[in-house]
Amino acid sequence: MPFFKELRRRKTGLKQDKSQDSSTDSNSNDSNGTVPPSKSSSTLNSVYGSSTTTPPSSIQPHQSTPTLPKSKSATTMASLPHRPMPLSGTSNRSSYIQGLNAPSINGSITPKVPTSAFAPRIVSISNNSWVHQKVLLVYGQIGEPSEKMLDGILTVSHHQDNFPATVWPVSDSHFKALVHLTPGPNHLRFDFSSPKVASNNSSVPAHSTHMSINFLPLINSPPLQLVILLGKDSPATFDAVPERKQREGNDLGTAIRKFRMAAYLWQAFTGEQMFRHSFGRRCFRFEEEWQTGSLTFRDKELGQMRNEAKVHVIRSDKTVRELRDLDIAQQGENATRKGELYAIAMEAVKAYFKPVKGQKQYISLLLLDSHWDTKAKTITGHAALGGGSGEVQLAIFGSQALQSYPTCIEEVVPAFSDCTRTNTNFVANDCNESGSNWEAANIGIGAHLHETGHLFGCPHQESGIMLRDYVRFNRTFLCREPYSTRTKSPGLRRCLPKDECGWHRLDALRFKNHPCFQLPTDVPLKSDDSLQIWPADNGKVIITAPTGIAFIEIFSNGDDICHTWIEYCNGDAQSAGPPRQVVLTESDLKARLPEDTKAKKLKIKAHSVGQGSREVDDFALLVKSKNNTVKLPNGQSGFKGCRLGESRLEGSQPEQVILETAHKQTKLLTSIKIYHGFALDGLEFCYEDSTSQLFGKKGGTPGGSEFNLDTRRGEILTGFHLRAGLWIDGIEILTSLGRKSGVYGNPTGGSDHTLMPPRGYSIAGVSGSCGQWVDGFSLIITR
Repeated sequence: MPFFKELRRRKTGLKQDKSQDSSTDSNSNDSNGTVPPSKSSSTLNSVYGSSTTTPPSSIQPHQSTPTLPKSKSATTMASLPHRPMPLSGTSNRSSYIQGLNAPSINGSITPKVPTSAFAPRIVSISNNSWVHQKVLLVYGQIGEPSEKMLDGILTVSHHQDNFPATVWPVSDSHFKALVHLTPGPNHLRFDFSSPKVASNNSSVPAHSTHMSINFLPLINSPPLQLVILLGKDSPATFDAVPERKQREGNDLGTAIRKFRMAAYLWQAFTGEQMFRHSFGRRCFRFEEEWQTGSLTFRDKELGQMRNEAKVHVIRSDKTVRELRDLDIAQQGENATRKGELYAIAMEAVKAYFKPVKGQKQYISLLLLDSHWDTKAKTITGHAALGGGSGEVQLAIFGSQALQSYPTCIEEVVPAFSDCTRTNTNFVANDCNESGSNWEAANIGIGAHLHETGHLFGCPHQESGIMLRDYVRFNRTFLCREPYSTRTKSPGLRRCLPKDECGWHRLDALRFKNHPCFQLPTDVPLKSDDSLQIWPADNGKVIITAPTGIAFIEIFSNGDDICHTWIEYCNGDAQSAGPPRQVVLTESDLKARLPEDTKAKKLKIKAHSVGQGSREVDDFALLVKSKNNTVKLPNGQSGFKGCRLGESRLEGSQPEQVILETAHKQTKLLTSIKIYHGFALDGLEFCYEDSTSQLFGKKGGTPGGSEFNLDTRRGEILTGFHLRAGLWIDGIEILTSLGRKSGVYGNPTGGSDHTLMPPRGYSIAGVSGSCGQWVDGFSLIITR
């Protein structure tokens, strides 16, 4: 019967489908529930791995693309499992990009395996990775650059068309692109086209790669605030040549868009650099607000609202004329008050943000009234400075190169490729390194990032952004560099990762534990940033930190810039964490130095995970100096730790107490009396035989406060927690039973410090100084 014949034909078809399925990956489905008959040789583990976590970087900071995986030798990993597609067809409930896979049953998009040898290969990030920045930098290749180099176009189509498609150049089979992300999973499509490569002339691109990136915004870390500072009578415009003014304007709105785009370039650059240093894609975040979008030029035309970085606009109490005074211009040869612009900016941001004690503000500020004075040949109203103290960390930079900045993602490549010569009749050639528009963008964006590095605690380095490596900042976003007026030579034909500028390893180590760079998976940072350096017996120096020791910088021959260091971290690996105690010797440190510097004076600077640091100017002197050693009555040696407080109060005198329990076994410490008011006045150590020893004075509250030790349970003194700055504001007693006395004195003054002897040592006494109250304090330890 016809019915049974039709049924038999259907059964035969099903058997054939099953036999085909068994020869392919059963976990990979296209929109119809079947698998393509073959996979492209361009399929990479880095794109279609089964891991949902970010793998180690495939780009090494100082290596080129030969270290990247080769598609011909790469093994194809199984695609991620997905829910099966309904056989009845696809639902139209979820919108999706034309040519992309149909939505699955739960509304997500199932990535296809590329079927073309010319499908883009993303080598800087793997499929299903997690990132924490809105604009992501990706780098990849087309085909095999070593065999056939192609030029063409890469088109990036964004998740659910919520951001316009962007176009990026492909040069010699290499490409770089900035990808806009929205919170949650982002399903992206990368399409390659070239007149030298055949296409299928259909609506579905022939050379495509699909990728999913998960964007998790960080909201629990302090933001980097973006600020534009104006004079109180400023017209809110910036220097620009006439054709620029006519084409895009030079008003405040344009300045905000350009500064915001520059800040997102900082973020994309830093996130990629931290990943290359094996610290995950960690980066600082911005305070964002719901506003008309500016990361694509189409948002302004359509009035599209987006959540983007907020740029605060602050009016100073100074006039434009005062801000442009040649006497405060940092680059002015005869200027006598070159640091005053920083003080003016600091005063303005403090008045605007009203920082609260204990709540740090991190602010990067643009001086919009900077102006190229053609007569004085000086940029007025400009200073490049970064740093800060207390509750405000601040970086400032001028707007002299602002006209050359891109205003949106689509303008990034044109901005860094613009060879238009700098017209010094209207704008500055900053440091004679801004001879063309793209070089001016490098100096403006890159040098401002350099100052922002200072506000995050980075000093100058031997290389990278914190030297002057930002003159190559454009190479991070381009694959082919234009002609350079700075070097008077053609730019690089291929800008590979090894050719880019970067953050130095020491910068990355600082960022890893910085509050602004914390990831949700990080252990919460403690407020205690203390770090102690203890001279010990046998020429050893012991370093302790309650939060752990992050790294130690080693300087020789009077160098201000570090070339050798020891680090105590394992990337983002979950392990026991950094050590809380390390032991150093002079011979160990010198073994790490070049041969010609080993005879020189040795200086170290230790850094704790809690962002604290301490220096030893002369390592040998610390070990050998008699000022750091105390002879106990029983003949043992005692060692003084680092001193807290400045010991600069009027009438301040040295104080020292050797506890009798340290050398008399018959003595028993039963209590400690603390004399205090708004600061620590003194400590009295009371013994079982009614004797006592006094350190400091019996000032403050009459009779003081007494903390008793539970001697029946063997409780002993093990350390102190102090609030200290110029003097000792408050003190807390720590015991062997884990008890804490609470802070006596001012519990909010100064900063947190924990003083506890290293392992194997005990408290032998206290040392320091006292004026009107205690203004210096350290422990004496012994074995």
